[in-house]
Amino acid sequence: MRQLYLSYENFATLSQKLNWSHYVELLKIEDSAERAFYEKECISENWGVRELKRQMKSMLYHRLALSGDKSEVLRLSREGQVIEKPEDIIKEPYVLEFTGLPNLPVYKEGDLEEALVNNLSQFFLELGKGFTYVGRQQKIVIAGRTYKVDLVFYHRILKCFVLVDLKIGEVQHEDIGQMNFYLNYYKEEMNTEGDSEPIGLILGAYQDKLVMKYALQNITNQLFVSRYQLYLPDREQLEAEFRRFMSDEE
Repeated sequence: MRQLYLSYENFATLSQKLNWSHYVELLKIEDSAERAFYEKECISENWGVRELKRQMKSMLYHRLALSGDKSEVLRLSREGQVIEKPEDIIKEPYVLEFTGLPNLPVYKEGDLEEALVNNLSQFFLELGKGFTYVGRQQKIVIAGRTYKVDLVFYHRILKCFVLVDLKIGEVQHEDIGQMNFYLNYYKEEMNTEGDSEPIGLILGAYQDKLVMKYALQNITNQLFVSRYQLYLPDREQLEAEFRRFMSDEE
């Protein structure tokens, strides 16, 4: 109770939408900006205590901050996550510990895809606000040839399709061309009146930043590459990276 008083001296700032269990978890966060972010997200996204714990353990605040800039970090603590442009939905990395795949010695891309679909509620929590599921292995038929997009979502806030391609290894430059091909098709054939241009997201276990730099040059479509990992981030390492990021921005 003393800690609650010291953190929220003005009792009127306590939200009536959160219960005592929420605040017990929030009080574990020493940084006031980080705590304010999770509090705002709890309220806006109606997180239960379980969801709050998962997002804190996965270090959502730090991952979103590292995907933006210093001004975005300040806005995160002030307003929570605000979706205004495609870049706002990207995380680095995505944390998929709920799939159960860490317990497998070897897994295939199909195993990862199936695990994500079988755990959609948790995957949505990781993807963030605004996503609705369209389908998996969505067919594209061009000139008699059939192509398949791993996962397709629709983003209600940005009003666009989001195409996701999964890679269990390193993302290659050929993957960029393939996703660009899919985006061009969706833009021409699948979009209807009112839809914004589709977004492409390639998720790989790792990537070479220099290769991605050249592969993405002159790509006019909204195409992003990010990492995923099957384990929760190492807190000390991610916090050190966050501090270095903030220091570089000053």
